[in-house]
Amino acid sequence: MRAAEPGPLRQRDEPGDAAPRPSFGAFSPAALALYYRRQFGSALANNLAYRGAVAIWVVTSVIQPLVFIVVWRTVAGSGSTGGYTAAQFVAYFLVMMVVDHLTFIWHMWEFEYRIRTGAFSPLLLRPVHPIHNDVCENLSYKLVGLVGILPAAVLLAVVFGADLSATTPATVLAFLPAVLLAMVLRFVVEWCVALSAFWLTKVSAMNAVFFSLFTFLGGQFAPLSVLPGWMQTVAAWTPFPWTLAFPVEVLLGRRTGTELLVGYGAQVVWVVVALVVLRLLWSRATRRYSAVGA
Repeated sequence: MRAAEPGPLRQRDEPGDAAPRPSFGAFSPAALALYYRRQFGSALANNLAYRGAVAIWVVTSVIQPLVFIVVWRTVAGSGSTGGYTAAQFVAYFLVMMVVDHLTFIWHMWEFEYRIRTGAFSPLLLRPVHPIHNDVCENLSYKLVGLVGILPAAVLLAVVFGADLSATTPATVLAFLPAVLLAMVLRFVVEWCVALSAFWLTKVSAMNAVFFSLFTFLGGQFAPLSVLPGWMQTVAAWTPFPWTLAFPVEVLLGRRTGTELLVGYGAQVVWVVVALVVLRLLWSRATRRYSAVGA
């Protein structure tokens, strides 16, 4: 991979006048693996050192699905809504809690700060693309957070009587590639959204709109079968349900056969599209970048 070109970071004024930037180009697999091993170890140590903060985030992650469980159990009552009984709603939101933790990223909330303070400048001067550092930070947080999320899910499943009768070893095996693809898809999509900070001074409003759409169309607020038909159709043509609802439904045994293969295909297509968009946005964003407080 090319090292960053020397020279000050500046606003692009003319065609061909660009700020130094690391690229997605070739990089030795062995060197990249070594980087990941060391950076992941460093990020893991950092999360363990601040495990109190991680614990607070884990607790807040449990509150939202807990509220949804109470609400939708009440709506279902002794019958069913959208094909879900009260016990199945419990199972849905508990699996959703785990999937959301495994796919969640926060970097779109940090980019504005990185750019406004100039903290992005040293990252651009490194030969390794900044996204690799964010991947390591994200994975280490998820690993530490699982220590709290999984016991909480088990406890709530027992307390509220979750119906996991359709979950079998086969659905667990089918769930693994679904959740891995969902992790990649959500990370890349939200990193693309984060790059908007190169053009916008304030991105909090845009992030809020994005997460509102994500909550409804991704199945976090309610199973997609509960939504109106037109909204389900709209959701199917976005990346949102393939990052949350799809893996959840796979584990619960609600996606099998052709539906399962179609879901995998949709995830792969959206990952490819997101990667292409990320390349284009990154190239344009870094040419536009100017350090403010470096």
